[in-house]
Amino acid sequence: MMVVPNYLAPSRIHGLGVFAAEPIPAGTAVWVLHPRYDLTFPDAEVAAMPPVLRAFMDCYGYRDDRHPGLVFCGLDNGRFMNHSDDPNLDQIDDANVAVRDIAAGEELTCDYRLLGENPPAGWR
Repeated sequence: MMVVPNYLAPSRIHGLGVFAAEPIPAGTAVWVLHPRYDLTFPDAEVAAMPPVLRAFMDCYGYRDDRHPGLVFCGLDNGRFMNHSDDPNLDQIDDANVAVRDIAAGEELTCDYRLLGENPPAGWR
C-alpha cells in the first residue's frame, strides 16, 4: 500500500506511472506490503480465474519469492509502479524505500528483478 502522497500520470517508461505528490526524503518508506490491502492469491486460485481476470491480475500483480502465489496491489496506485534499471526505490523486506531524495512530480520506480524469478508479466 502506498504510504506517501502520490498520483497517476502518463509515464515515459510505460503507460501510466505513480508520481510523488510532494518531495520524499531518502530513506522514506513509499510502499509497504499490507496483508489487508495487498492481497495474495494462491496459484491454483489464479489458474481458476476467468481469462480476462487472470490477464488483469498477471498485468497488475506480481510474484515475490518470499510470498507464495500472486500479490495484487488492488486498492491504490501501487499497481502502476514501473520498472527502472536505475530505480529511485529499493526493496527492503516488504517495503519500497527511497534510495535518494525524490522531487515532487518525479515518477516512483522500482527494480522488478528484485522480486525474484517471477517479475510482473510484460515488465520493461
